[in-house]
Amino acid sequence: MATLLLIIIYFAFIGLGLPDSLFGTAWPAIYAEYGLPFSMGSIVTIIITCGTITSSILSARVIARFGTGKVTAVSTAMTALALLGFSLSGNLLPLCLLAIPLGLGAGAIDSGLNNYVALHYNSSQMNLLHCFYGIGITISPYLMSRLLATSAGWRGGYRAASLIQIGIALLLVVTLPLWKKVSGKEAQEETPAKVLSLKELAKIPGVKNMWVLFLCSCSIESVTNCWGSTFLVEHKALVADQAAKIMIFYFVGFTLGRLLSSIFAAKLSCWKLIRMGMAVMGIGMALLLLPLPGFLVGIALFLIGMGNSPLFPNFTYLAPRNFGADISQSVIGSQMAASNTGFLVPPLLCGLLGQVMGMGVFPVYLAVLFACLIFGVANIQKTMKAAGKDIR
Repeated sequence: MATLLLIIIYFAFIGLGLPDSLFGTAWPAIYAEYGLPFSMGSIVTIIITCGTITSSILSARVIARFGTGKVTAVSTAMTALALLGFSLSGNLLPLCLLAIPLGLGAGAIDSGLNNYVALHYNSSQMNLLHCFYGIGITISPYLMSRLLATSAGWRGGYRAASLIQIGIALLLVVTLPLWKKVSGKEAQEETPAKVLSLKELAKIPGVKNMWVLFLCSCSIESVTNCWGSTFLVEHKALVADQAAKIMIFYFVGFTLGRLLSSIFAAKLSCWKLIRMGMAVMGIGMALLLLPLPGFLVGIALFLIGMGNSPLFPNFTYLAPRNFGADISQSVIGSQMAASNTGFLVPPLLCGLLGQVMGMGVFPVYLAVLFACLIFGVANIQKTMKAAGKDIR
């Protein structure tokens, strides 16, 4: 039963990934249709991210009351309906309104399932969980790239994604009794949890350091996701469907990296996987800074996606081991809020800089974020080592 529940959770994480890569891939076609400056896309992503941050912070309280299974099912249904609404939108305003439930749903799914898997499964299964997220974020640009070249356009891409999401939501609703069969009650209630405020969490040594790591890693992910296609269109002079196809390299690298991490996690520690990922990402960053033609940028994006992919799941898996299972939901909720701050502020700034200076700023911007990540990892390892934690 526990294995079957894990499979259901994997499907839920496909649903979590579906919307995350969709807007950035579709945006060049959307802003062209609406006659908007490309930096306006930041408005939609800001609203989505604010919703995600809010639900992440509240996740410990909500899940303690309703349970992980119910919260995941309802949240997935919210995102499915929001995606369908995107496909029917006629201007920017409906996109902004629909971004609210899209963000709220994503944050609850992310926080709840990450904590559940970190508590009840091993690091290989945690990395594989995020591999399924990678499948979700790879499916979306693939569908969008195919449909952008047809009369269905970007609306067809959103309709296709919403149908998949509706199917996943129905699966989660039908399998709700499975959560009780696995543990005798809602799985999240299995371990008594302490609900701590952000102020209380900030006093715990190492928590703020982890917030910095999540912010940096997710900033790289979100900036690449949001502005990679626009960089290829505006700076490399590709058309929207060509840019969408090249962006698939990034998402494939991201997914493959998480699959490999799930395999290597059986023999390598979380910190070794993190360091290996950063080395691969560094190579990708160096290539992206070179004046490569558009199709070769795909190789750099592939390496950046592959290198960044092990960081989030392994940072998350370390939470109950570093800070205790009793407060892990609060810690992970705060980490999801920090990660989504990375999805909010850095893409906005990149879009504004790109509008003023040109999208040639994109690779330089990513390189600066990567340098901050290197500093953050060195700092947290020093803190954890001082606390007696194993960082080998």
